[in-house]
Amino acid sequence: MADLQLAFVNFKQNAYIVVEGHTQIADRFFIIRTGKVRISKTVQVVKEEGGGILGPGDFFSVVSTMSSHRQIETAQAITDVTLISVHKEQYSQLIKNNAPVAMKIIMQFSKRMRYLDAALASITLNSMVTEDPSHLFSIARYYTDIRQYEQAYYAYHQYIKYCPNAPDVERAQDIMGKIARYVHGVRFDYKPDEFARVYPKNTMLFCENEPGDELFIIQKGAVKITKIQENKEVLLAVLKTGDIFGEMALLESKPRSASAIAYEDCTVMVVNRANFQQMVSSQPQMIARLTTLLAERIWLIYKQIENTCITDPLGRAYDMLLMQLERNRVNVSSDQAYFFDFGPKELVTMLGLPQSEASSIMSKLLENKHIQFQRDKIYVQHIAKILKEVEMFKRLQAREDFLRSRA
Repeated sequence: MADLQLAFVNFKQNAYIVVEGHTQIADRFFIIRTGKVRISKTVQVVKEEGGGILGPGDFFSVVSTMSSHRQIETAQAITDVTLISVHKEQYSQLIKNNAPVAMKIIMQFSKRMRYLDAALASITLNSMVTEDPSHLFSIARYYTDIRQYEQAYYAYHQYIKYCPNAPDVERAQDIMGKIARYVHGVRFDYKPDEFARVYPKNTMLFCENEPGDELFIIQKGAVKITKIQENKEVLLAVLKTGDIFGEMALLESKPRSASAIAYEDCTVMVVNRANFQQMVSSQPQMIARLTTLLAERIWLIYKQIENTCITDPLGRAYDMLLMQLERNRVNVSSDQAYFFDFGPKELVTMLGLPQSEASSIMSKLLENKHIQFQRDKIYVQHIAKILKEVEMFKRLQAREDFLRSRA
């Protein structure tokens, strides 16, 4: 590769290459040239595809490196191996010189995200994820029941569009007529070349289970990513300016795995499949950004899955707050105050807890004198107090797990 000098490193059989939780932030990832590597995690809630055994052409440590977090997995050589070491700062040049490598990473990231997303939904909602567009009707009914008519109207419309012969079409049309007067910002008539779009607050950009072939880049405002199953809503993320989303449907030509809703008035740039292919070769910085965002989401979803291993709901709440601090690169040992960009309602949905438990958990959270709810947002007076609470709950969980294993 011209102008790009990559290092080759060798490890003997049984050698540890990277170690989960290492205090140093990852700054390079590895592509296997020869040999085999085993990937493992301390908390193995879901099985890794392929059993965690990697071979030539596979890569590892990309998630931690591109998201600039500590290692989330341990890599051990199970044979003598030769690896190509790629520093984070070299990634854009790697894309420019070898687009297929970037596409392989992005495609595998997308596949991994969908797999982990389904695993998280199965754990938190105790159900399997469906990709059937007919599910749009149940999503629309959910939003109708809670009087979120902007989202409901959009979902009904897409249900009729993609399932014109379904049994509930007339029912959907009837409900749409009744709620139409409450709907103001929903649009369906975007032109194929209309790449800059504006979405008012609470309107849907796309709905879970509808087909899609576009990704979105937020230019201004914020978008929340949600999933609904069995009359429960899980808030997966709140994305802001510069974030990219919707790429999985574009890359894999599969239905949307979650819904995107304007968290506030927002402006987005839309990229279709044809434009994306051009971006890979012509805009390596943009593809590097997409890889970074995918890595961040995978890191986050692993953390969310680990969060489900804490049996005490209050402990899970503290751990979720810590997770959001780490995600935002906040010094979790700091004695400074911090305003989260979400409130108690969103925290409950992040945890996938039933609304019947919401009041009790939030009341217990407020028993901590360092935590307050202000202007529908969560406020902590001393960030380090969150870390201490999480460490305490994890010690209690470790003890509980140990006693259970001895029983």
